[in-house]
Amino acid sequence: MANNVFDLAELRKLIDEQAAVPPRPPEETPVEHEALTFPPVLPASDAELAKAVPTVPLVADAIRLTSWTGTRQVTPHGHLAEADAAAAAAELGLSAARVRLVWIVAVNTGLLQIVGGRAARGPLSMQLTVEATLEFWDGVVMDVLDRADDGLTGSAVVDGHLAEMLATIYSVRSGVATANLARGILQSHEVACAPGPAEMRKIAAALPAELLEALSLLTYCGLVEQTVAGRTALTPLGVWAIRRDLLREGHDAPTTAEVEVFADLSAAELVDALVKGSATQSAVAGWLERRSPESAARDLIEIAASGTAGQRGAVGAVLEELGPEAELPVRQALDHPLMRRYAASWLHIRDLKAPALSPDDHTWIAVDSLAALMHLSGPAAVRIDPPEPGEDLIKLVGEMPAVGHPDTVAVLDMLATAHDDQAVVKAARKAAMKARSLEHARAHGG
Repeated sequence: MANNVFDLAELRKLIDEQAAVPPRPPEETPVEHEALTFPPVLPASDAELAKAVPTVPLVADAIRLTSWTGTRQVTPHGHLAEADAAAAAAELGLSAARVRLVWIVAVNTGLLQIVGGRAARGPLSMQLTVEATLEFWDGVVMDVLDRADDGLTGSAVVDGHLAEMLATIYSVRSGVATANLARGILQSHEVACAPGPAEMRKIAAALPAELLEALSLLTYCGLVEQTVAGRTALTPLGVWAIRRDLLREGHDAPTTAEVEVFADLSAAELVDALVKGSATQSAVAGWLERRSPESAARDLIEIAASGTAGQRGAVGAVLEELGPEAELPVRQALDHPLMRRYAASWLHIRDLKAPALSPDDHTWIAVDSLAALMHLSGPAAVRIDPPEPGEDLIKLVGEMPAVGHPDTVAVLDMLATAHDDQAVVKAARKAAMKARSLEHARAHGG
């Protein structure tokens, strides 16, 4: 799925529609390459998966093509000569396009090797261990998905949105109706490419037939299958391969077993795991399923009210998953000095009565959010991305010393050290000096 860009807004919309989960807040702006959290899956055993690999039509044809090829001269680019490709297509009963795909898979996986302009049987045989067979399968799928840039399915529109389509099917284990897949692709294409009305009508008219052809190819490649209800779902091998690709891309795609490890933790243990990075957001849903919203919120708020900014950040991420059923303990958190701003914001977002937040309150939350980076493990703590436009962050930095956050100096020092924009660095250094003076004055009763 490398080389494909997720349209996060449309992918989330499709996931939400198909899985009937609550939509994300509209104020969240999708960011290109942002990590997504996918529902946990229960994969088949490695032994079962490895046994199924040779039965995939594409793999079986790659093995047949290897035998048919024997030792044969190839073109300077490492492909079959035109006459040989036609003969292979006739012998194997494949189209010319599929012969090209099968050839690429056979060569790239080592079933065939090319030396000195000649192709011959490669070092790989199919008498492999379970682990090696799955590595082979991973290579097959990578070859298939990488072909999207070169016309894998015969549809430029489907190829352009293949990654998000497979990710959507992965998210909905019961399968996705073909009409919904087409609608999602059209929406994504309209957002990403902004075609004119006439072009869009032309694409919409051609897409149903192109999508059916693409799904036929993906079935041939062992990735998808039709359910009894006529929907498109991933095969067990497809689940394994797409999950592996999502993980490679940095997305959160757990197994059921990985999520269940966290389900029975105490609130304190879950928060600690989130802060350390050993638990991802996917663990949160399983944890919340075992508790009532009220009890979960109460236990989490108790930790955050006396904890670090990192703990508040982790708690905030969990509380965002809760609806109005958690109102009572969140409303009670308005009385906690370190939680009142978060509680008021949580209530406002859900259209519940809450006190208004002042500009200083918003600045305090910004300081607290940045302070959380110093406690969190993982990629989020490595680099700070400035808000756009940059002047907003410079203005915010100047306001930080006055709000009395206990981590203000540390946050400003972090900005001065880690930020890429020299204007922000200069403003942070100046604000840090001011914050230190204010802290000194407060400490001495000034």
